[in-house]
Amino acid sequence: MDLNQLKFNESHEWVAPDGKVGISDHAQKEITDVVFVELPTIGKAVVKGAEAGTVESVKAAFPIYTPVSGKVAAVNSALAKDPALVNQSPYENGWMFQVEISDRKELDSLMTHEKYQEFLKTETH
Repeated sequence: MDLNQLKFNESHEWVAPDGKVGISDHAQKEITDVVFVELPTIGKAVVKGAEAGTVESVKAAFPIYTPVSGKVAAVNSALAKDPALVNQSPYENGWMFQVEISDRKELDSLMTHEKYQEFLKTETH
């Protein structure tokens, strides 16, 4: 996947032009070993910035926020069998769900990959 096509939010989720959503490589490293992913149901309406699912690791559970509004069109069912895909391939096989984006202008408020990398340098833990 071309990371320059992705848009990122400050809570470390990304969205692709086709509406696929996942978490960044930085986030999966912070979360560590993913053991369970709770995904939204297909057809559910999601609102930008709202919680849409959960990622659980050996450390804790972390909410997943949708970076865009729309309707959930698909979920990555492979994560049910192999949640570690989030760690192994956060931008390819570890995507979580796909949104039919209702307002493409919402993408403009998200960070490019380059701006996201700059944001990571300023973020404190």
